[in-house]
Amino acid sequence: MFSDIDWIRLVYIVAPLLFAVTVHEVAHGAVAYRLGDPTAKMAGRLTLNPIRHLDLVGSFLIPFALFLSGSPFLFGYAKPVPVNFARLPRLQRDMIWVSSAGVLANLILAIASAAVFRLLILSQSLWIDTIADPILTILVNMAAFSVVINCVLAIFNLIPIPPLDGARIVFALLPARLKRPYARVERYGMILIFLLLITHSLSRFTSFFIFPLVELLIGA
Repeated sequence: MFSDIDWIRLVYIVAPLLFAVTVHEVAHGAVAYRLGDPTAKMAGRLTLNPIRHLDLVGSFLIPFALFLSGSPFLFGYAKPVPVNFARLPRLQRDMIWVSSAGVLANLILAIASAAVFRLLILSQSLWIDTIADPILTILVNMAAFSVVINCVLAIFNLIPIPPLDGARIVFALLPARLKRPYARVERYGMILIFLLLITHSLSRFTSFFIFPLVELLIGA
């Protein structure tokens, strides 16, 4: 089985995925810090060093399992940055800002990666059949995968299944009587998410939201 793995494609994916999940978590912690909660900073999590953020299951095992299963897209996550919402002055508003920060960071990364992709394509046409061409090919593929991965993370995290960011946004907007029952779903959230991924049950969702966004950015 492992002899059939497209290792080159996997290499193209790893670096953009690790960077994307790291930036996603740093964004949560940075916004929380700006709003008054220094918990992430005190824990040393406001850093782009991926080692401080990586999670064995979310950053390696789940993406690799999805890759092997032929999933139409890859998903991963890093260790959530610690946020003490009790320290935020306006809980409902600030919870929405903190939860949205990771999604916005991934959208910004997707746009930046698309700009780099287009510049590299232009450069590749000027350096074709030279010693720089293989290097540019690698960078072009990594930039393209970075666009896809960041679009997936941004859109996927808006799904209102705890503990995804979309669920925290919904939780902040729910009336008080519904918050506790909704929060109970979180204990089953990751199991449900993983089942949806490995069974390809999100294919329609992917086609409707993610593919058009990727096509808009890089024309793929």
